Amino acid sequence: MPYTAVPAADTSQAQRILDVAERLVQTRGFNGFSYADIAEALKVTKASLHYHFPGKADLGKRLIERYERNFLDALAKIDQQGRDARDRLRRYVAIYTGVVKQDRMCLCGMLAAEFGTLPEPMRADLRHFFDENERWLVTVLRQGKKDKSVKFAGTPAEVAQALVGSLEGAMMISRSYADPARFRSIAEKLLADLGA
Repeated sequence: MPYTAVPAADTSQAQRILDVAERLVQTRGFNGFSYADIAEALKVTKASLHYHFPGKADLGKRLIERYERNFLDALAKIDQQGRDARDRLRRYVAIYTGVVKQDRMCLCGMLAAEFGTLPEPMRADLRHFFDENERWLVTVLRQGKKDKSVKFAGTPAEVAQALVGSLEGAMMISRSYADPARFRSIAEKLLADLGA
């Protein structure tokens, strides 16, 4: 099931702004759109956008916070539904696959590519998103090593970092070739190397 950041029932103006901005970041990057693009998509004035998000940095910070919250909710569902570490890792990769199928990038992966130009509060939130991903993966990998449902060399933290970095990089490369199959192939190789 593709990963979506917000339940469809949430239709407040601020959420609609965030929805459009998220799509724009995932397809163009943070520096690749302006408030004028959002205003045009929603058929509203730029002033109404500034009412909800006074500056683009405020919008960016809220985007990351919302994306992380929803991503963590997706991870909690994986914990509830996953049978073992192998299954949890497969479901984790499926989140990324769902984003690739939508011809988008992970919001935070796209922002990481622009890290040097982001305001500091966004940078801190971006690091937090990746820290939380790695923390969750470390727990899953430890469990998997203990129950022998996965195998790997190195520490769980090293493997978690490599997995997140590899998936984010695979998204970028497959997008540059307009070839989702390239991402799937890399993701399957990563999972196979873990015995997943």
